[in-house]
Amino acid sequence: MPRMNPFSPKRDGFRGVYQRAGRRPDPLALPILRALLLICAVALPARAQERGPLVLAKTSYFFVGGKIDPSIEGSPMVGHMYVEYMIPQRLLHPYPVVMVHGGNQTGTNFTGTPDGREGWAQYFVRRGYSVYVVDQVARGRSAYWSQVYGPLPNSRLSFVEQRFVAPEQAPMWPQAHLHNQFPGDGSPGDPSFDQFYASQFPSIASFPQQQQLNRDALVALLDKIGPAVLLTHSQSGAFGWPVADARPDLVKAILAVEPSGPPVHDIENLGPPGWFKDAERTKISGLGDIPIAYDPPLGPDRKLEFVRADVSIRPELVRCWRQQEPAHRLVNLVKIPVLIVTSQASYHAPYDDCTAAYLTQAGVPIRHLHLADLGILGNGHMMMIEKNNQAIASIMLDWLEAGSPTSRPVAR
Repeated sequence: MPRMNPFSPKRDGFRGVYQRAGRRPDPLALPILRALLLICAVALPARAQERGPLVLAKTSYFFVGGKIDPSIEGSPMVGHMYVEYMIPQRLLHPYPVVMVHGGNQTGTNFTGTPDGREGWAQYFVRRGYSVYVVDQVARGRSAYWSQVYGPLPNSRLSFVEQRFVAPEQAPMWPQAHLHNQFPGDGSPGDPSFDQFYASQFPSIASFPQQQQLNRDALVALLDKIGPAVLLTHSQSGAFGWPVADARPDLVKAILAVEPSGPPVHDIENLGPPGWFKDAERTKISGLGDIPIAYDPPLGPDRKLEFVRADVSIRPELVRCWRQQEPAHRLVNLVKIPVLIVTSQASYHAPYDDCTAAYLTQAGVPIRHLHLADLGILGNGHMMMIEKNNQAIASIMLDWLEAGSPTSRPVAR
C-alpha cells in the first residue's frame, strides 16, 4: 500500500478536522499534534528531502591504495586514490554508492555542474545514500608523477567539443544530431563550456595500466568501507567488472553509465556514410585488458573465442561481438545486478546494446535502460552534468530501490 503524504493539498490535515467539527483546536492538544506531524515527516518518502539545504552527518576525504616507492627519485606515493565522501543526516540505505568518473575527467563530474547546479552526488545524498566520490589514480587530487606514469598527453579541445559538449555540430555517429542538453551554447567562451573544459585532466596514456591501478585502488576502497554500490561512467566501466570479480561479496550492484565498450573491440567513429570501424586491439577479457574469472575457467594457454554478428540490428547500430558458443560465464558477476544506462545522442548509443548482450550471454543479470524510451531526450555522454541530470539520477535510484539487495532499510 503506498504511503500517504499528510501534507498533500488533497488532504485537509488536522486543522481541517477541527474546522469541519466547528471547533477551535484545543491548545492542550497542539503539542500532541506537533509530535504526530513530526512522526509523519520522518516517515515521508526520501523524495521529500530533494529540496532545501543539504543536511550531512559528516563529510571529509581520505586516500586509499598506493605506497611510497623508494626506488623512484624523491620516493613519491604512487597508485593511491583520492576519495571524498558525504554521509547524509537522514541515512535511508545500508550501502553507500561509490562514484567513479571517466576518461579526462575527475570527481567534479559528480559534485556539481558547469552551470552551478548540484550534481549526482548531492542528489543521491538527498535520497538517503552515503556517497564516495573518487579521483582516479594519477588524476585530479590523486597526484600524477610523470616519472612514474609517463609524460602527460596533450589537451584536445576538438575532442572535448566533438565527444562531450557539441557532437551535434559535426555528427560523427548517427545519433549525434539529437544532442541538445548541454548547458550553454557548447562553444569556447561560453561560461558553461569554459567551466567544463577547465575541469579536464589528462589520463595515463596506457589504458591497461589505468585498469590495473584503478582496480587495485577501488578494491582497497571497498575493503575499507565495506559493501557498496559501484557507479561507473565511460572509461571507468572497464574498472567495474574486475573490481566486482575481485570482490563479488562487496559489490552489491553496478550502475554502469555508458560503460567502456563495446566488448572485444572498441569502435572508431568515422562519420557518414560508414560511421563505424572496429579498432584493432582485442580486449583479452572481452570487456577489458585485465583477466576476469570465467567458468569453465581459461587455462594459461587458452583464450576466449569471439564471433561477430553478420549484420547489425539496425543501420544506426554497430555489429556486435560476442563469445563463441558455448559461452563461458562470468562466474563472480552472476549474482550482481547491473543497470546499464544509455542516452539518446551519445557515441555509446550505437553500441551499448552490444555490452548488455555480452554480459547477458555470460550470465550477468542485466537491465539496460535507454533514456529515450523513458521520454528523456537529447542527452549526450556527459549526462551527469547536463540540464536534466537529476531526472536521470532519479531513474537510476528508482531501479536500485525497486528490487535490488540495496532496497532494504537501514537498521536502526
